[in-house]
Amino acid sequence: MGNNLWVAFSGWYLVLLDILLIIGITCFLRLSGEKKASIFYWLPFLILSFTVFYENIGAYTLYDLEFRKAANAYLGNTEYPLYNLWVFNITNSQILTVLYLSLIRFWLSQSKKKYLTRMILFFVIFVVVIQLTGIEPIYLNQPFILAVGTYLILFGCGLYFIELMAQERFLKSNLLRLISFWQMTLIFFNYSLSYSYSISFEYLYGINPELTKSLAIVNQTMGILCLFIFVVTIASPFLPINFEREPNHESSIT
Repeated sequence: MGNNLWVAFSGWYLVLLDILLIIGITCFLRLSGEKKASIFYWLPFLILSFTVFYENIGAYTLYDLEFRKAANAYLGNTEYPLYNLWVFNITNSQILTVLYLSLIRFWLSQSKKKYLTRMILFFVIFVVVIQLTGIEPIYLNQPFILAVGTYLILFGCGLYFIELMAQERFLKSNLLRLISFWQMTLIFFNYSLSYSYSISFEYLYGINPELTKSLAIVNQTMGILCLFIFVVTIASPFLPINFEREPNHESSIT
């Protein structure tokens, strides 16, 4: 049993996630009280912490068969008691989508924030309706929820990039020194890649399992890079890099 627990938590992906979380916690605790209260810092920290938390919960459910069976039975899944899809449906496809949409909303100008507010409200209502009607049970694949959440995030990133190209205050900035640019770019590519991978997984695995495994590694690596930029955001006051003031925000990040 000890060996199984070690196997569940010792993979390179989880180890790197845990390291990022430790660094993120250390840097966040070093921030001043004013910075800790700023959404610029606490929202990336929340996304980082939540992601590492649910990934470890997912690993634990693979290790603890009895807990997995009990959870599935509670959710009404007696046909597939070995599934742990419910972990990622609740956390990744639903809660994390709202957190990412909230982060995108933060980076938009006041005139665009209303669109993200409506998108978040729509997504929450959509998820509740889909769940209560039983169209997509919580313990099985949820392609509708995954698709809608992904498209909303990509659309939100698109609004940011439109502002980036259209607003003069962005044109005067060095994009490579804007935290928002790196966050939105990595989020965009991360969700584009992960969605493409998820919808083609069964087909690709059937024709080329090795290619599918390689793509899974690329997908995980992209996810790690996305979390890495959040760690950089939290640690930005302590880094020797001079990030620029965000065009859509009056306050400095440092």
